[in-house]
Amino acid sequence: MISIERVLEILIQDDNFREIVGADDQLFYSWPEAIHFEQLSYDSRKTDDKTLFFAKGLNFKKEFLTGLSVPFYLSEVDYAVDIPAILVNDVKQAMSLIAQEFYGRPQDKLKILALTGTKGKTTSAYFAKSILDEMNGGKTALLSTAQTTLDGKTYVKSELTTPESLDLLEMMATALKKGMTHLVMEVSSQAYKTKRVYGLSFDVGVFLNISPDHIGPIEHPTFEDYFYCKRQLIKHSHYFVANSEMQGFEVVKQEIEARQIPHAFYGEKSDNQIINSSALDFKLSGLVSGDFSIRLLGRFNQENALATALATKALGANDEQIHSGLAKALVPGRMETLTASSGAKLYIDYAHNGVSLENLVEVVESHHSGRLVLILGSTGNKGESRRKDFAQVIESHPRLEVVLTQDDSNYEDPKAIADEIASQISRPVAYEGNRELAIRDAIALVSGADDAVIIAGKGEDKFQLVNGVREPYLGDVAAAEKYL
Repeated sequence: MISIERVLEILIQDDNFREIVGADDQLFYSWPEAIHFEQLSYDSRKTDDKTLFFAKGLNFKKEFLTGLSVPFYLSEVDYAVDIPAILVNDVKQAMSLIAQEFYGRPQDKLKILALTGTKGKTTSAYFAKSILDEMNGGKTALLSTAQTTLDGKTYVKSELTTPESLDLLEMMATALKKGMTHLVMEVSSQAYKTKRVYGLSFDVGVFLNISPDHIGPIEHPTFEDYFYCKRQLIKHSHYFVANSEMQGFEVVKQEIEARQIPHAFYGEKSDNQIINSSALDFKLSGLVSGDFSIRLLGRFNQENALATALATKALGANDEQIHSGLAKALVPGRMETLTASSGAKLYIDYAHNGVSLENLVEVVESHHSGRLVLILGSTGNKGESRRKDFAQVIESHPRLEVVLTQDDSNYEDPKAIADEIASQISRPVAYEGNRELAIRDAIALVSGADDAVIIAGKGEDKFQLVNGVREPYLGDVAAAEKYL
């Protein structure tokens, strides 16, 4: 519960209050005693007469307020309806700060590890959760691109990489009620761009890497804007871990040191390095040292393990807990491997941008000398720059036989997306719009242990986003198993 008096105090302190319109004098003088909000909502279908309603979004329409019984709505726009309005300069800022107060500031009662980067966030999140579970007896909540768990045991498919602030704060409060002591979460560039984490700070922040992605008219207009939004995590973290090999590292380093934030760097020219590695095993030196193992192929996954080892050590994990947690960690949709009766391998991975695909292909190529078949699509209405990146990866790996297919085409034509990718590739590629049948066709092309199929993009997703609707989809793993 929160009073209107406290709501106004929060807005004024944040220099975000403009005025109140549509309230009569009698109501004005009774506010402190009479009006308390028992619910916060930005969904007009989830309101009652005790709800503070947030009118947000570029597509918000006046008719969404029609018939609502809410005592007030909070908005950047006066919609001139019969409901009194609290007008602000930024509704997203207001929503985050008010939610923090409404839910009892759960962020102050959890130890929070926040991860950002172009690739590896989800893998690193699962590594971190597994390590922290070793330390706290399984009391780690998780908010990742793939899955969400608020009790450490029950997992559900996530809607967004970083939820809207109202949902995020409610999730934190629920995790606390369920006995969680730690939270591992991914913080996307969009979370800062759209102020989903406005006013929040984190015990440990991690910056894994940066490369061009999410560049487009509805996401980030430029790479500079994308990088800037990613870097916001630095000034909101009490301890920071960063990859010394990443693009723009000097900028990241300068910001960390200028703010005098305790930190650890990893990679070449740092004190924390991988000094020896094979497929699944590696040795670390620095703040965390010794021999370690993970269940995922590839040096990039070992780098993610090193980053999370440093981050969890800052939260109190010891080397033994880090060793055990990394060895046990399973990451859904990341490098899941199936074997055909012929001995051919199928690799199913969430790789959904050029850098992730490049890393995945390199790892699989190094283990298979025969036919390599790639199943790939690209999302519609977002991440348009990925299409060129995918084509470049395919061009640089001439062994790949490619079957283009659908991957959350949304309001775009999946064939048009595939044609855009294919137009930048100098050799023929196949197209099968039905993803399940594309997987079937690819499996039919391999016949021995030296052969492999790479199924990239969807991972554990059980849906296809088409025309704004999540249509049921068998899932890449289930489809592969069906046709093996």
